[in-house]
Amino acid sequence: MPGGATGFLSLFTEFLTFWGFKRDFWRFRVIFLTFASETAVRRERGRSLLLFWPMNSNPQIHALEQKLEALIASDPDLFLVEVRVKPTNNFKVFVDGDQGVSIDRLVQLNRKLYRQIEEEAWFPAGDFSLEISSPGLDEPLKLFRQYLKNRGRFVEVVKQDGTKVEGKMTEATETEIQVEEEKGKGKKKETVLHSIAMTDIKATKIQIKF
Repeated sequence: MPGGATGFLSLFTEFLTFWGFKRDFWRFRVIFLTFASETAVRRERGRSLLLFWPMNSNPQIHALEQKLEALIASDPDLFLVEVRVKPTNNFKVFVDGDQGVSIDRLVQLNRKLYRQIEEEAWFPAGDFSLEISSPGLDEPLKLFRQYLKNRGRFVEVVKQDGTKVEGKMTEATETEIQVEEEKGKGKKKETVLHSIAMTDIKATKIQIKF
């Protein structure tokens, strides 16, 4: 019995020791997770404030839009499509034209706008970049003016419900577009005219047909 009692006490002591270790272990894990959470908060606070501005409320984007609009005011054929900014102070400006826009004109605009930002010392350390270009084919149409200039071209329209319509955009108004879709082949070929309300459009992209 003494040996049995001693064995029992030994096992009980080991159990308490193990439980204490587990208790301390979980306490350590809780402390660690709390520390990680606070670190994440501090990291978020240290990032650029641009991350926390809605795109249409960012004061720098608004100021950049005004400057660009002033630069193209003498050329009514051109229009601003969109300004984007990344947390690294990388500004990307999309400019389009009713008759297109040349690379030389885009380069001129880029130089002038870049100089204005430098002269006004938006970024004293010079840690910013600026890119002005026309929207590529991978960019969806955003403005009614873009729809007008692309009449007669093939488009892919993704509707709000996820369905797609491909064909030639024959007309565009402020409320709807019309797309001619060809279905079937040979004698069974037919043309279907789709009238799509602007409010039903999720995205429209230009398609190249050969």
